[in-house]
Amino acid sequence: MKKLALYPVEKIDELTSPEAHEDISVLSSAVNIFTDFKKVTPLVIESNSSAVEVESLMQKSHVKLKLVINKNNEFLGLISFESLHNQEILKRVAEGHQREQLKVTDFMIPKDRLKAIDYDDLSYAKIGDVIATLQSAGQQHCLVVDRKHHAIRGVLSANDIARRLKLAVDVSTPTSFATIFDVITKIQQPAMLNTQ
Repeated sequence: MKKLALYPVEKIDELTSPEAHEDISVLSSAVNIFTDFKKVTPLVIESNSSAVEVESLMQKSHVKLKLVINKNNEFLGLISFESLHNQEILKRVAEGHQREQLKVTDFMIPKDRLKAIDYDDLSYAKIGDVIATLQSAGQQHCLVVDRKHHAIRGVLSANDIARRLKLAVDVSTPTSFATIFDVITKIQQPAMLNTQ
């Protein structure tokens, strides 16, 4: 056996990730920017979970979105960190609700109010197509469904897209697709002027 050298790491701060080495633009395939549940286990939370506890958990783990399921693992809706943020909880308490009794279902977007993109459509689309399609929706997340198999295949996140495209957008706060569209439009206008 060969003995490998061991090196000190105290001067190394950066973590490598696949995104750091990908060259992605609005012309790249939209499949590059969605979280595919065939490759990544979806982040789920049970519907009877305490809203206060879930808000704290999401903040500590830097998670912006979870899928809400019932005890039979059936999909009920989406819960975002923004909808659970302490201000939203305080509003409910001011309305007379008991803080400890608030559940995730009190803040989630139920599935009957959600729209989604079909995976087959996404597989032929460009990232720019997705942003243009979703800018008018005014949401930060969009589900991707596999209509053939009646399943949720994944999710699109405005923050993830902004980060992957390396846009000058503060991804520590919720970003909408409209904000991304505006930033991309501002970037493209000078480029178009230079080619004329």
